[in-house]
Amino acid sequence: MSLYNVEELILQRKEGYLQQLFTLLQQKSISTQNIGIRECAQLLSIMMEKIGITTRILETEGHPVVYGEYMKDANIFTLLIYGHYDVQPPEPIEDWLSPPFEPEVREGRVFARGAGDNKGQLMAQLLGIKTYLDVFEELPINIKFVFEGEEEMGSVHLPSFVETYKELLKADLVFTADGSSHPSGSPLILLGVRGMLAIELEAKGAEWDNHSGNAGNIVPNPVWKLVELLQTMRDNNGHVLIEGFYDHILKPTEREAELLRTLPFDAEDIGRKMGYPQLDMDGETYYQKLTMEPTFNINSIQSGHAGEGLKTIIPSTASLKMDIRLVADQDPMDIYQKFCQHVKIHAPDIEVKYLGSMKPSRTPADLEVVQVVTRAIGTAHGEEPLIQPSLGGSLPDYVWTKILGAPSMIVPYANFDQRNHAPNENIRMDYFFNGIKSTCHVLHALGEYAKNK
Repeated sequence: MSLYNVEELILQRKEGYLQQLFTLLQQKSISTQNIGIRECAQLLSIMMEKIGITTRILETEGHPVVYGEYMKDANIFTLLIYGHYDVQPPEPIEDWLSPPFEPEVREGRVFARGAGDNKGQLMAQLLGIKTYLDVFEELPINIKFVFEGEEEMGSVHLPSFVETYKELLKADLVFTADGSSHPSGSPLILLGVRGMLAIELEAKGAEWDNHSGNAGNIVPNPVWKLVELLQTMRDNNGHVLIEGFYDHILKPTEREAELLRTLPFDAEDIGRKMGYPQLDMDGETYYQKLTMEPTFNINSIQSGHAGEGLKTIIPSTASLKMDIRLVADQDPMDIYQKFCQHVKIHAPDIEVKYLGSMKPSRTPADLEVVQVVTRAIGTAHGEEPLIQPSLGGSLPDYVWTKILGAPSMIVPYANFDQRNHAPNENIRMDYFFNGIKSTCHVLHALGEYAKNK
């Protein structure tokens, strides 16, 4: 038997594999509203057991984790596959062309909530394992599975879960199929993520709103307090002025810098897809800023009357929310303390609220196991994959690299235009089946790698 037999079997089973995907997509699992979560965990557990995976549902302080394992020999290579079975709310329902929890095939795509994020990619991994088992009768390595039900809530209990079950989860590599492929359509491998710190600032003036004429020049305006504070935090070139903000940034290695230089870039295309057609920068600068530099972003400013018509008041309160994306080796709590200290010096009457954080993570590109998986993905696609040292966004990747102490790779199986989190979410069927094939190739390559170690 060979990987050629794997491809034949996938072709024969296309309809059946799609039906299994539909079964999972039909089960609601909206974590933020606690709709269908336990039912979905039970369904997923049953589907995994049918494949031959020993499965159990492990409780957390929030939604449960579906844990599974296929243990061949405790002394050989162990791969941990991570994914999530929870999905975003489907609203606005009226913008869907078909009901969000009734999968429909149109123009070579499966449309449903969770089709791309993450049920379609999760099922591609499980069906890849089933395909490999049916062709070769056994897996060449050990596999463990962690499918959580809170990713769409920020994976709030995943760190404590990994701490609690560190020994159970011990693995040589963590493999995640999530996110979108590169805009060019080429297969993509991500070796890290940016972290995040979320903060709220609240400024206060008078006890209540005042007439802007009768109290003008007398009562302070809290909006100006925020504006004046912000001007002490960042210069006109975007450089953050908070003392120590850039102290602990891990510079890219020569290999990582080379990878960034080789990534394809089309400013016009990307600008159009971002709704910013005046984008004007070269590819190296774009990827450097996107993956290797922190951000200092304002999400919203709220104060006074923002509705129709003019309301001539001096508002009594003003608030501002920020998300600050961080890169390795920045520590969100260290940045938070420096941020608070800056506010204490420049505007001590403004309150700082901590809203949440996630640590950055990065796996070295020159690890042998990374190269093994990269070659396998390339063989599966018939095209050399792009390697990006870090994602611009944030995922709980640090629980694997920092808590579990294992290298981690993210290989998106979904199309770039999957519309995750939006109406008409979808996964292209060719991407779904390629995900099944890619999983088989990765298993096979890791088996050969384990034999030769």
